[in-house]
Amino acid sequence: MDIAKNHETYTAEDIQVLQGLEAVRLRPSMYIGSTDQKGLHHLVLEIVDNSIDEAMAGYCDRVEITIQENGAVCVADNGRGIPVEIHNITKVSALETVMTTLHAGGKFGGRGYTVCGGLHGVGASVVNALSAWMKVEVKRDGKLYRQEYERGIPRAAVKVVGSAEGSGTVTTFLADDKIFEKGDYSFEVLAQSFREMAYLNKGVEIWFRDLRHGYDKTFYFEGGIVSFVRHLNRKRGVLQLMPAYVAKTLDSTIVEVALQYNESFTESTLSFANCINTIDGGSHLTGFRSALTRVLNDYGRKYKFLKESDANLTGDDVREGLTSIVSVKLTHPQFEGQTKTRLGNQEVKGMVESVVSEGLTFYLEEHPAEGKRVMEKCITAARAREAARKARDLVTKKGLFDSTLPGKLAECSEKNPAECELYIVEGDSAGGSAKQGRDRRFQAILPLKGKILNVEKARPEKMLAHEEIRALITALGAGNSSEFDPTRLRYHRVIIMTDADVDGSHIRTLLLTFFYRHMGKLIEEGHLFIAQPPLYRVKKGKEEHWIYSDKEKDERVAKMGTKGVEIQRYKGLGEMNPQQLWDTTMDPKNRILLKVDIEDAVKANEVIETLMGEEVPPRKAFIQAHARQVRNLDI
Repeated sequence: MDIAKNHETYTAEDIQVLQGLEAVRLRPSMYIGSTDQKGLHHLVLEIVDNSIDEAMAGYCDRVEITIQENGAVCVADNGRGIPVEIHNITKVSALETVMTTLHAGGKFGGRGYTVCGGLHGVGASVVNALSAWMKVEVKRDGKLYRQEYERGIPRAAVKVVGSAEGSGTVTTFLADDKIFEKGDYSFEVLAQSFREMAYLNKGVEIWFRDLRHGYDKTFYFEGGIVSFVRHLNRKRGVLQLMPAYVAKTLDSTIVEVALQYNESFTESTLSFANCINTIDGGSHLTGFRSALTRVLNDYGRKYKFLKESDANLTGDDVREGLTSIVSVKLTHPQFEGQTKTRLGNQEVKGMVESVVSEGLTFYLEEHPAEGKRVMEKCITAARAREAARKARDLVTKKGLFDSTLPGKLAECSEKNPAECELYIVEGDSAGGSAKQGRDRRFQAILPLKGKILNVEKARPEKMLAHEEIRALITALGAGNSSEFDPTRLRYHRVIIMTDADVDGSHIRTLLLTFFYRHMGKLIEEGHLFIAQPPLYRVKKGKEEHWIYSDKEKDERVAKMGTKGVEIQRYKGLGEMNPQQLWDTTMDPKNRILLKVDIEDAVKANEVIETLMGEEVPPRKAFIQAHARQVRNLDI
């Protein structure tokens, strides 16, 4: 690929300074979200985003990311290289200005970049401030420039250290262990982000290495987001041989959409603005969904798939079984917050709606066989929706509520949902212990009978006909699926508490699948937890310890000595009496709760489909690949 190297279009004058660097080390979470593993990942992505900005501008086609053996991260690109001449306002090198001044970069004036992801310009300087040390090397005009920093402070001025061919920037940094909690980079999580970047920038190669563990992956996709959709649908039966693809540039805004229907009952739509994954959607997603619903209704009416007496298809109807990517690249994106989870540019809604309406209408006219299969899928979804509505109305009737829940739900006395928590417990035995051992003031108990339905393979009406799921939906009080409203939750902590055996793990997976598919905001807003009951009780004389892992057990036994030590393995919650269950698993002072979180929606979606979907070969391959990672397996 022939990459232009036009240094004249990117000079020190393009670097605008909005204000100095302030308070980053004092309040790092304001800039990167947190100081745990997510924060570490944010550092890497901020630097990589700068290289991707060069790629979107047409000046870079290769980015290399390396996690070095000492934990430092190196990001190298073959872009234009950060300008190094003296900046007319700061009176120091433009490179030093970018790396040490908050809100300084080539993204504000409109000359350095037409489109870019890091709008706020805090990326490089914040990473520098939160690093124990950083080194930046720039290749420009045949010279190699270098500057080094310590916790954001330059050790010396920018200097020429040699000659160089080509151009580009190499940034190496070591995250400051005085800032970040104990944590480490996840190769798989970062690799997924880089995979997305490669899909969204076709023709750009991203090479990712982890020298600590010997991992190495390269991402390069000529098909762009079409390849992305095919990747997401690779384990599903699809209704179209190739995804539909529409793309157009309107007023310097690039709109790209790829979509393909499959045989599942769930939607998988990902939206991006300037390569930033807008997990909370925004104007571009709204425009896409509006156009999709209108085009399919118009097509259905035109070709008599929908009769005059039929109601229009709803948004839920046309999105059942849909996998799609919506990507926009625009000059002045307006993101909500530094984490950029929602796009706010209202003009983009009309642009996306126009492009999708025109492109999808043309696609359906040119592909009548695929259009027929899509319409049949949507109409079947509409009929199922009506059946589900009737089932849902049945669930919410007072009579059914009264006849189902009194024997199941042990309610708490507290009426403020923010103070209440619901334990979802496996079986009557554990349910009995939990009901007796709980704090009745704020802890409610809902025992489930057996394993709930696998909702990944069930239509909504079948799901709502399942007694245990109906009880769960009614107990939580916030509806389900598209009607789920977290503000109506009767408990702000929903805790899954199952046995520490294979059946318990299966029940937990079924519940997580249900919550992920039909109550996603319960997870997104931090209401879902998993209780961690002890695996062992280690006792010697009057000395007694509750143990939560095999490693902890071995260490405790070694301290106590092996003679006279009694070890009891707990597989079921019912094996503990109520007081023991309270002391170990339910007492807020002692218990261990794991908050359920989704850092990577794409990966979570793939794992659930693999484990809970119809296709057996992918599930078998997944189990074989991860067998050595299994803990607490009963044989």
